[in-house]
Amino acid sequence: MKRRSFIAKGTLSAFGGILSTEIVFSHKIPFGYKPLALQDPDPFKMFGKDTDMTVLNNKPWNIEAKAHLLDDKVTPNKHMFIRNNGLIPENIDVKNWSLTFDGESVQNSKTYSLLELKSKFRHYTYQLTLECGGNGRSEFNPPAKGNQWTVGAVSCANWTGVRLKDVLEDVGIKSNAVYIGYHAADKHLSLNPEKEPISRGVPIAKAFQDETLLAFKMNGEDIPLAHGYPLRLIAGGWPASASGKWINRISIRNKVHDGAKMNGTSYRVPCESVAPGEKVADEDMCIIESMPVKSLITYPKSGAMIKEGATLNIRGHAWAGELEVSRMEYSIDFGATWIECTLEKPKNRLAWQHFSANISNFPKKGYYEVWARAIDSKGTGQPMLLPGWNPKGYLNNACHRIAIKVI
Repeated sequence: MKRRSFIAKGTLSAFGGILSTEIVFSHKIPFGYKPLALQDPDPFKMFGKDTDMTVLNNKPWNIEAKAHLLDDKVTPNKHMFIRNNGLIPENIDVKNWSLTFDGESVQNSKTYSLLELKSKFRHYTYQLTLECGGNGRSEFNPPAKGNQWTVGAVSCANWTGVRLKDVLEDVGIKSNAVYIGYHAADKHLSLNPEKEPISRGVPIAKAFQDETLLAFKMNGEDIPLAHGYPLRLIAGGWPASASGKWINRISIRNKVHDGAKMNGTSYRVPCESVAPGEKVADEDMCIIESMPVKSLITYPKSGAMIKEGATLNIRGHAWAGELEVSRMEYSIDFGATWIECTLEKPKNRLAWQHFSANISNFPKKGYYEVWARAIDSKGTGQPMLLPGWNPKGYLNNACHRIAIKVI
């Protein structure tokens, strides 16, 4: 990937950490000049990512994991995907960070400092699955525009914060509230201050779920800058675009929020099935809410080899949006027959679940594929092949598979 510097003068001091030392005299650097050491920033160092991660874009930064990197039960920062729509905020003043509630359905506009949020409301920690709505987009044909995500735009970290519902009750909302919409400090790629890169939200019922958080910690530490420091919304089980980063305002709406990337084909799929490539009118597109049932084999890495007669141990994760995964199966004969895996209960609602199996029924030497299939609590299973086409390539929950050679 050809890297480009996105660091401006105002951020030089903040990004001194990249060099592991202070940039002395940074205040005297001429406007627009970039020190040599920062002219080609390393995204892996800059964001603390494993160098095996895949950089899909640098403006905005979009980075995904490979399946085998997601083997941890709780996703560490180094393996968590980055999906941005705009430019990461610069010069964050955490001491003066605030969150304002406004909108047609708020009784009175109210602003909290970050310190007030942390001190006034009880803290909660949940493991919550976040998956980009476009995860798996690379398999759709005709291809959709946008980053061609494969399988690694999913994570399940420990998120700590205060419940949005507790704060909403403190703010006071009107009975006609139907939706919330977030606003944030990231900048539009055009640098036009009148444009927001993204401003999405969720129905008021989702906002009032126990697990919907205003989060300030990820895995016990301050949220990394690329993941929304110092404050982000977490709405687990829904497309991760609903979990806004760097949020500083939430509007309580008396209608479906109409912010940036809430309309047209953004994070929407056809309400009814359509043929691949077919144009769909905006009014026939429906907003994505709960993510579909899905699973991922994280061990072993695709391409593994075992000796004839040996047992292959596999493991991975499964999730089902607002639902729970009730059964997990694998197949080594391209889906002709399925065998049940061991499946663990989720740590809490909206966390992914871990599965494992010991496969000892390879009949002879040769090439095999191990397929994984999750079934949710309503009996809906993953499709073996690509699900329904849609203009933006969302919600590909086809079975994941790895290649195995028995020698």
